Amino acid sequence: MPIKYKIDVLAELKAKGYSTTRIRKEKIIGEATMQRLRHKQSVSFDVLSKLCNLLECDIGDILSNEDEQAD
Repeated sequence: MPIKYKIDVLAELKAKGYSTTRIRKEKIIGEATMQRLRHKQSVSFDVLSKLCNLLECDIGDILSNEDEQAD
């Protein structure tokens, strides 16, 4: 997968005051999406937009595009 996470999203959310308990309680992000983030799997653009707003950053601060090179 050429697109990768540059940061640990859940750790960054926690640093901003969004613990997993708070995220669940306030229904900020669904449990299935949190599991996808834990395993560094893709999420929707809507979720990425929400993350950018919560973390006060741009999508490029969260994701990077790494070219796959044939060996």
